[in-house]
Amino acid sequence: MVASLLESWRLFSMQVEKLKVTIWAADAARAANFYQTVFGASISRQNPHITELSVAGGLIAIHGGGEGKQTWTGLTFQVADVVAGAAEVIAAGGKCAREPQPENGEPPHLAMCEDTDGNQIMLSRARS
Repeated sequence: MVASLLESWRLFSMQVEKLKVTIWAADAARAANFYQTVFGASISRQNPHITELSVAGGLIAIHGGGEGKQTWTGLTFQVADVVAGAAEVIAAGGKCAREPQPENGEPPHLAMCEDTDGNQIMLSRARS
């Protein structure tokens, strides 16, 4: 009986093809350039409405038409050096409202930043 229930579930369950995070940008080309410059993203698909970028096996979809207002995205980029990463974000036109700070004698592990369109992103380092 359990096997038949599992088989029925498989017949009717949604098949996820890919998972991506979509953000909005007032200037989609500028936003795509930011993620390419700072995080080494590559364009995997592009049309007049959306640009999909591949970064470390994940997908970010940038949709034009955003208002350029500060928005939390949930995007977190784990990097080896949060201080150097924050400097790259700033050099590419982004901002870091919470710059990396050492905690409990450990090197900084977190920075809260924004891309060029006000989308908030987090940089983190794996903690020991």
